[in-house]
Amino acid sequence: MRKLTYFIACSIDGFIGDPEGDASYMYPFVDEEFLAYLTSEYPETITSPGRRQLGIDDLPNKRFDTVVQGRASYDLALKEGVTSPYAHLREYVASRTLAESPDPNVEIVADDVVGRVRALKAEDSAYDIYLCGGARLAGTLADEVDELVIKSYPVVQGSGMPMFASGFSVTEFTLESVRAFGNGVVVRTYGRKR
Repeated sequence: MRKLTYFIACSIDGFIGDPEGDASYMYPFVDEEFLAYLTSEYPETITSPGRRQLGIDDLPNKRFDTVVQGRASYDLALKEGVTSPYAHLREYVASRTLAESPDPNVEIVADDVVGRVRALKAEDSAYDIYLCGGARLAGTLADEVDELVIKSYPVVQGSGMPMFASGFSVTEFTLESVRAFGNGVVVRTYGRKR
């Protein structure tokens, strides 16, 4: 069974963006040390345009072969004219409002996103599934998330878009690893407690 990994950047107080979802204030923390970590450990989480810009487009997938993201996250790429932000992965976008996909590499999931993710998890593959965001989709898929990789940036927002936009529910995870960087970023990995 493949894992669904919610790989997400957030503030110290658990917000993944401002109230409109903008997280651009986190970009300056992606320095040389942190970028080296991302490219060596999670290269497929870097967008295709980002990989081309960094000259790492030929890096093989290490952990994921599939990405699932919400409409708001996908819209960030569309605003930049990018219709396949993760062209190196199988791409799924959960949306009830996007009538058809603007790109043959992107499949729109309009109904039963939980069922679709369960089917993806049941596939026979050596790779896991990257849950890119956003908050509403993560809330919908909260019971399907097997692993959390939380990149905490050294800022406090006070309010904004939470990691999970869902009703109150306590779910336990076990801390598996912690890695701190010179720029103040801390990456924590948790596995779902079974």
